[in-house]
Amino acid sequence: MLCATFAGGRVTVLRRAVREHAAGLGLAGRRLEDFVLAVNEVVTNAVVHGGGGGRLRLWPREGSLWCEVVDDGPGLPPGWTSWTGWTRAAKPPPGSATGGRGLWLTCALCDQVTIVSGPGGTCVTVTAVLE
Repeated sequence: MLCATFAGGRVTVLRRAVREHAAGLGLAGRRLEDFVLAVNEVVTNAVVHGGGGGRLRLWPREGSLWCEVVDDGPGLPPGWTSWTGWTRAAKPPPGSATGGRGLWLTCALCDQVTIVSGPGGTCVTVTAVLE
């Protein structure tokens, strides 16, 4: 298991650690690149919108790789789910939207995404099947 705290100046180091750990657990090729990019988007959101940092856990479970990113920020704003469907098939947010592309990209790149958010922070969990 990889456990780390992070802040803005450590995102690149964390991304490398996620890549190395995920590769060591068997994620490879395009699946590895997609997973690392998705985790990077979630971590970046935590830094920019979630109070400047957070905590990350990465572990294998039942044939999948799981990553949880938690921040202590104000939570996602009301209406953050205004576009339909947090799945790979979801359409991107409209061009007029002021946000949501990072979460949309995360959902497009991972097999499962769970987002729990409230005034005490946000927890995003992403998974990728280990093939």
